[in-house]
Amino acid sequence: MKIGLSYSRCVRDIVEGSVNMDDVLVLITRTDFDPRDDEQWAGIWAGYCYGGGSRAEWSAYDFNSKEDEDKFRSVSIELWETGRLHQPRKFGTHPSRRSEYWLETVLPDSELESRPAVKDAWDKFQMVAGLTSVKLDREYR
Repeated sequence: MKIGLSYSRCVRDIVEGSVNMDDVLVLITRTDFDPRDDEQWAGIWAGYCYGGGSRAEWSAYDFNSKEDEDKFRSVSIELWETGRLHQPRKFGTHPSRRSEYWLETVLPDSELESRPAVKDAWDKFQMVAGLTSVKLDREYR
């Protein structure tokens, strides 16, 4: 499972197929919008296609192509509707942009066995995840 830290770059990776939507646990983004709202979406689409207040992470796509726009918007809406789009700005925080934007949440057994502190941290994470609505895929490779 993956945790994404950049709305524009993570959604682009999902649209391009380098990341499978089923592998996304959550995106924790620097945005504050509802992808179902046409006016808000128009600003997001233009901003990431052309830049300005945002980096033009989607500049390789045709701003005037309804097909391109629909790809990005449908991914965004699915993330929103499945509770996987967390936007801390909605709660008053302003996270910084990071160079890395995907985090893996699964560690290989060899790593866990060779590092007791990492194994202990992973076991605690699994316990906390089990107390929430997070579903652990113990077969994930």
